[in-house]
Amino acid sequence: MSALVKIHPKAQSAREAFHSSVISEVSAAVEKEAVVVVGMAWNPFCSKAVKLLTEKGIAHRYLEYGNYLSGWKPRLAIKMWSGWPTFPQVFVKGALIGGFNDLKALADSGELATLLKG
Repeated sequence: MSALVKIHPKAQSAREAFHSSVISEVSAAVEKEAVVVVGMAWNPFCSKAVKLLTEKGIAHRYLEYGNYLSGWKPRLAIKMWSGWPTFPQVFVKGALIGGFNDLKALADSGELATLLKG
């Protein structure tokens, strides 16, 4: 997939301003917390991610933005910011690791514990 090469300055300004308070909140949490799950209500994969972390005793911060009927614009801003197309979005030590399936794979392999120690 090729990247967008040029963005007009006015379009770039509009993109950066699009729900910037939400992006600031998520970004600050990702910088501060070891594990952050960004999700939405009613999404079973968001619930599964939180449950997995809780069962493993891994401290985490959960940020929830709307549900299937509301909050789609803030979630779109988060997707544009992170480049990840779905929820949950799981961050470990400041890095996006993906969604629930990626989190589970890392937990099952032991790599999640390694990432948290490093």
